[in-house]
Amino acid sequence: MCPPWAARSWISGMHRPLKEAQTWRLLSQVFPLPQAVMTPKPAGPPDGGWGWVVAAAAFAVNGLSYGLLRSLGLALPDLAEHFDRSAQDTAWVSALALAVQQAASPVGSALSTRWGARPVVMVGGVLTSLGFVFSAFARSLLHLYLGLGVLAGSGWALVFAPALGTLSRYFSRRRVLAVGLALTGNGASSLLLAPALQLLLDNFGWRGALLLLGAITLHLTPCGALLRPLALPGDPLAPPRSPLAALGLGLFTRRAFLVFALGTALVGGGYFVPYVHLAPHALDRGLGGYGAALVVAVAAVGDAGARLVCGWLADQGWVPLPRLLAMFGALTGLGLLAVGLVPVVGNEESWGGPLLAAAGAYGLSAGSYAPLVFGVLPGLVGIGGVVQATGLVMMLMSLGGLLGPPLSGFLRDETGDFTSSFLVCGSFILSGSFIYLGLPSALPSCRPASRPGTPPPERGELLPVPQVALLSAGGPHSTLDTTC
Repeated sequence: MCPPWAARSWISGMHRPLKEAQTWRLLSQVFPLPQAVMTPKPAGPPDGGWGWVVAAAAFAVNGLSYGLLRSLGLALPDLAEHFDRSAQDTAWVSALALAVQQAASPVGSALSTRWGARPVVMVGGVLTSLGFVFSAFARSLLHLYLGLGVLAGSGWALVFAPALGTLSRYFSRRRVLAVGLALTGNGASSLLLAPALQLLLDNFGWRGALLLLGAITLHLTPCGALLRPLALPGDPLAPPRSPLAALGLGLFTRRAFLVFALGTALVGGGYFVPYVHLAPHALDRGLGGYGAALVVAVAAVGDAGARLVCGWLADQGWVPLPRLLAMFGALTGLGLLAVGLVPVVGNEESWGGPLLAAAGAYGLSAGSYAPLVFGVLPGLVGIGGVVQATGLVMMLMSLGGLLGPPLSGFLRDETGDFTSSFLVCGSFILSGSFIYLGLPSALPSCRPASRPGTPPPERGELLPVPQVALLSAGGPHSTLDTTC
């Protein structure tokens, strides 16, 4: 028979593992390990949950990047007057910011792939704010080129592609709707910032306006803090080590992505011209400063509403995404042609009804096009490459973004108005939309075929699959397409 002290020691030894397990469980709740270590990868995107928080963060990121850039055209006449330069020279301020933002987007995607979207977006917010503050003290257009063009453009390059790529990873069935919701930040921001920026220009001048915009763009940093990482099937086991692999240049070996890239580069040649010259075009047509701001606001409202409606429509699966992309791209080009052909209004007190109608039509078509550009990417490259593909798409659009606004300003200086500018840029968009017809499912085929279920998201819905036609994200209620 063992003594009592030995029995107590044996009983306490039996309870020690249980207490240690409870202690480790408590510590794991207080100090959680990385998600990849604690839990296995989910079967697919959660299609909601924290994804809606990410959508709200991407909404703010889009508003403080493209929405602000669209409204910045209101300051260009003040800059041209202050520095005594032409419309073409001042257009390079916005064009350079847009081009740097898009050309450097693959760098933002590569850094996000290596270090995660959260720190990259937070650093980008700081750089953007510093660019506006630096530009507020500019003594020449060169300072504006460096401040708004290079510094703020580099900051925007680090925020947009990682935020939108992270959002696409959180959704599958409602992906285009979520992307459309995030992209409405562009229109909502334009609706608010266009009259607000005009008010700031009237009361504080362009220097004070840029300084206040620097404080506003600093809010990109907390938006980046909300981008929680998400591990999914199809993700690489380790981050890419070589710079070329991190940039995702291997995606150009896929025929469908190559067709998409060529069409998107042409569309970019005209898509961003209204961001810079819609307000000056309204001024040239005889409207006053607030009338021009109203034109920008109407285009922004149509843009924002169409992004949500088109996102919902695309997720129903009634029409293949590439077909919708080509259709709304062509309507955007026609909308630009209509804006350019609007006649001159009578006086500055006029509301400019025809120009408002044309701007609204352009906003509806351009807003419908925007979510489709990014919504079709997972189907072309797979969910594992969507962040890199987003950066590459932004880089391709930068080729047109760098060409379009200066070309528009040059044509305005040569002809005296923006009519030829909008006609040429609308032709660019129509050409790119025609190239989109080479994408899978962009055109109806010759005989009906039944469709199986949606393939795994890590593969890509539009990647080639032998002898079958695939459903879009809409599920079993999608209408039947045809195949040969």
